Amino acid sequence: MTTTIYSRVIRPLSLGDRRSLSKSLLKKMMAVGLGLTLASFGVAPAFAQTLSEKIVAMEKAREQEFAAYFGESLAEVTQTPEDIALTLQKIAAETGKKPAVLWIIPEKEFLHLVLVTPDLDPVVVNLHDVPETVLRPVVATFQRELQLSQTVNRRESAQQLYQWIIAPYAETLEAQGIDTLLFCLGNGVRGLPMAALFDGQEYLLEKYSLTNIPAFNLIDSNYKPLHPGNILAMGASEFADQSPLPAVPVELDNVLWAMTMDRTDEKRWQGETFLNQDFTIDRFQTELAERQPNIVHLATHSFFRSGKPSNSYIEFWDDKLNLDKMSQINWPSSTLELLVLSACQTALGDDEAELGFAGLALKAGVKSALASFWNVDDGATLVLMTEFYRQLGQTTTKAEALRQAQLKMLRGELTSELEQSGISRGAIALPPSLIDLGQTDFSAPYYWASFTMLSSPW
Repeated sequence: MTTTIYSRVIRPLSLGDRRSLSKSLLKKMMAVGLGLTLASFGVAPAFAQTLSEKIVAMEKAREQEFAAYFGESLAEVTQTPEDIALTLQKIAAETGKKPAVLWIIPEKEFLHLVLVTPDLDPVVVNLHDVPETVLRPVVATFQRELQLSQTVNRRESAQQLYQWIIAPYAETLEAQGIDTLLFCLGNGVRGLPMAALFDGQEYLLEKYSLTNIPAFNLIDSNYKPLHPGNILAMGASEFADQSPLPAVPVELDNVLWAMTMDRTDEKRWQGETFLNQDFTIDRFQTELAERQPNIVHLATHSFFRSGKPSNSYIEFWDDKLNLDKMSQINWPSSTLELLVLSACQTALGDDEAELGFAGLALKAGVKSALASFWNVDDGATLVLMTEFYRQLGQTTTKAEALRQAQLKMLRGELTSELEQSGISRGAIALPPSLIDLGQTDFSAPYYWASFTMLSSPW
């Protein structure tokens, strides 16, 4: 394997510099069959380890972080970059989508980026002008602005993060026809809502399906089309010590309707909803065992907090399911394709809380999970979830189903207006407490960027 590395060590590059460098890099790679001459970029190659060995070590480091946090051993890291590239090729052939993996690992003195695509050797970028002390404040500003602003904003932090993370690879991604990005994130960036990164003209969401993965070796990389099965939808609208979620009854009805009714006969699912007093941990266990669902949708408060996994939990009607107890639930791992938590709140900026969020699918033993970084507006959650399930099964990947729902929000095609809704079902019957929403504009990233696919995008 050719070691493909370049670093920025003398001065920050302007956007024009980056574009020129990226174009030059791509041309050299194409011209010499990936035989990139490091000296042409003024960088001395590292000989202590091969690039393949370094990427395997990087994957092992991610596995060890999650293993230490959850206090249990996880999957063994065995896939090399060559293996990963072959898997990506296979997925591309099966789905018609072309994925790539991008590791974003903040180090104390620089930002370490590694890209693996189906067709090229890995490309490494080390940004020495982006040490941790420079990166973290920008990430915090980005997160804060997204959570606080319910109007369209394309702020400097969103563009700066795009220039650091995506711009070095923009030309390569375009030339390779990449349309799906799997982000493996390190401490300090696991809470990044990647969909809202902005290049000055478009959000990243407008270019790619996006998924956050704990490590490539820790996800189920086998593709299986989502065929009609069983969906279990449960939730609570009232809580003893949490704010109410008045749209949950409608959300559960809409989720079930989208999967069991708004489809042709051969694509209809089976399912049932359980609300409030019926949303207990015991009932949940019983329904999992009896139904062996392919999808579990939980419309309730979920909190990912600092400290040990026991500090994070999913709120049930009668009790809390702490993150450290998730593995004690008899999840039907052989059938469960997707776990959805529609009302999450994560302590963004806290490495432990973000580890818990990123490891949700790992802990539940589920192939994919969909959750939100912050507790989004109740009406917006209702709208997005309804459209997500309408898209699910119409696209070849779960990540693309989420992207299509988010794009419709961004473009103003989905509203919560009572008489005319962008959702295919027609008008959404909102509960009285939400009627005053009227035709809400959900185009701001606040409403859609929080929702994130975790682990496998397939």
